[in-house]
Amino acid sequence: MRLFLLTALTMVAFAANSVINRAALTDGAIGPASFAFIRLATGALLLVIILRSQGTFQSTIRPRIDAVIGLILYAICFSFAYLVLEAGLGALLLFGMVQITMFGGAVLKGNRPRPLQWAGAAIGLLGLGYVLNPTTSGIDITGALLMVVAGFGWGIYSLAGQKAVHALTATATSFVCATPIAAIVWLLSSTEMTTSTGIALACLSGVVTSGLGYVLWFYVLPQLQTSTAAVAQLTVPLIAMVGGMLFLGEAWTLDFTIASVLVLGGIGLSVWAGQRG
Repeated sequence: MRLFLLTALTMVAFAANSVINRAALTDGAIGPASFAFIRLATGALLLVIILRSQGTFQSTIRPRIDAVIGLILYAICFSFAYLVLEAGLGALLLFGMVQITMFGGAVLKGNRPRPLQWAGAAIGLLGLGYVLNPTTSGIDITGALLMVVAGFGWGIYSLAGQKAVHALTATATSFVCATPIAAIVWLLSSTEMTTSTGIALACLSGVVTSGLGYVLWFYVLPQLQTSTAAVAQLTVPLIAMVGGMLFLGEAWTLDFTIASVLVLGGIGLSVWAGQRG
């Protein structure tokens, strides 16, 4: 029961990033570049503090370039996409693209997916295509494409993370190295308005739902089967949609239902097929 509750709390934290970011931008409390910079900076600070408290902090860091690039693509595009996307729909696009990217990465590394895994990936892509078609979903195509790039970035970051010996150290290193790049983007967007409420929300996302969320995920992940971990992440877009309904007044739509069935169902099929003996 304890493991279940911790896993559920982690998924809520991941989903909350979408709700918090969308809330900050919808109210005009902060600009997207400012939000991304503060989120990465405060997340990096927390992770370094945790590593120092454990005695595992290294003053000389050796970042993985692909991880840093993936993280910055995710953080920047994620924030700008939420200028126009609703929380749940954005999370669905993000999650679907992450899984498709990781599936493609596995294929490129020489893995041979089973026919049902290919079928699941195809269904998931069909769902993403449905979301990205403005004539069916009415979605803002620029925002949707930004979120697709964010999902691709997070997928690259996740693939790089699979090679890390110490996940927490690798995460802290990537956050530290991505922060200066986010700062440059922020400086180039100096006309953005920033309020105390916006800064507080960005810090909340950086410290709690990102920093502590990842720490918690790295704690529970070794205790979960691969299939369980993958299926647990299927709940993130749905939790984000519920959060958007409760806190942002967003509506659960038929388009979101259709897209969720296709994207999450396809990914679920691929995960299930991959775990069959």
